[in-house]
Amino acid sequence: MSVDITAHRAPLATLSPQLRGEGLGFTAHVDSVAMAYDAPQMSPSALSVRVERWRLAAAFTISRGAKTEAVVVVAELSDGTHRGRGECVPYARYGETVEGVAAAIEAMEPEIARGLDRDRLQSAMPPGGARNALDCAFWDLAAKRAGRAVHELIGLPAPKVLTTAYTISLAAPDTMAKAAAGAADRPLLKVKLGAPGDPARIAAVRRAAPKAELIVDANEGWTADDLAENLAACAQAAVTLIEQPLPAERDDVLAHIARPLPICADESAHAAASLSALVGKYDAVNLKLDKAGGLTEALAMAHEAERLGLTLMVGCMVATSLAMAPAMLVAQRARVVDLDGPLLLARDRPDGLCYEGSRVHPPAPALWG
Repeated sequence: MSVDITAHRAPLATLSPQLRGEGLGFTAHVDSVAMAYDAPQMSPSALSVRVERWRLAAAFTISRGAKTEAVVVVAELSDGTHRGRGECVPYARYGETVEGVAAAIEAMEPEIARGLDRDRLQSAMPPGGARNALDCAFWDLAAKRAGRAVHELIGLPAPKVLTTAYTISLAAPDTMAKAAAGAADRPLLKVKLGAPGDPARIAAVRRAAPKAELIVDANEGWTADDLAENLAACAQAAVTLIEQPLPAERDDVLAHIARPLPICADESAHAAASLSALVGKYDAVNLKLDKAGGLTEALAMAHEAERLGLTLMVGCMVATSLAMAPAMLVAQRARVVDLDGPLLLARDRPDGLCYEGSRVHPPAPALWG
């Protein structure tokens, strides 16, 4: 299904000044969030699944390849009066396909008809995109039925306006510099690296955007042989944070080197149970709902990461505002927010998040939650 609907596009805002230090004083007991909503969870009567294709404003390139559209899977639960929606992006890095994720969601229809609710969903499906779409749809449906926002159902403070990063795709140094110059007034840029010649790329971006806060995402593209050189180049460019420099299965070397700047786990982090293995190798963790398998698990991950002393980042795949909306709740406690997916689209869906200057506003009920 092709969709073409106008998006809000605007510059971005400032990053929280320090990535290290004390917690954010967030007091909700999200480790038990799966049980946080005590009102009856009546089963929906209908499930629908659809695949949508959204054109990008420009090609999006990382170390694993490029794409010109975002392909998302939307799950919708309905009780005949109210409907709840959730959106996911199948993650090829973990063997997910659009067809496979859509089929996995559809396969849950008999269980849903027999009374499956969000709590039981957590054990009925593994973490991943399919469970994320359904988990977020359950939360949205619960909010619509109750006439209350999801944050109220969970017991969280009302979400606030946040600052998000803006992504510079991997390309030749001069191309990246041109893109960075066009976004130089945005205070936080996320720079995609992960290929030979990265020191020249990050230096070019820094020259083009001298005042911007820079974070780097290598997408597992570095090796033990070029790690020191690339870390030094990033430190020289005053980069604030580096995401996943090494392949997840070969990241043990991070425990045995001096880290000149904070390192954030992305592909090495999945659900909450995976986080203890990051201690000593990483300083931060990037929480993504598609990896975690939904808002329920992502909130539990945030609590566990804080317990382990890991700084929180909240990220996204390239998707519409429907995927960003539930992530906004987790992002309230993050030091780094990277929810720019809709800004990379040619057009967003109706009632999308409002990106105003450098700020992204919480979702309206018409979108989600």
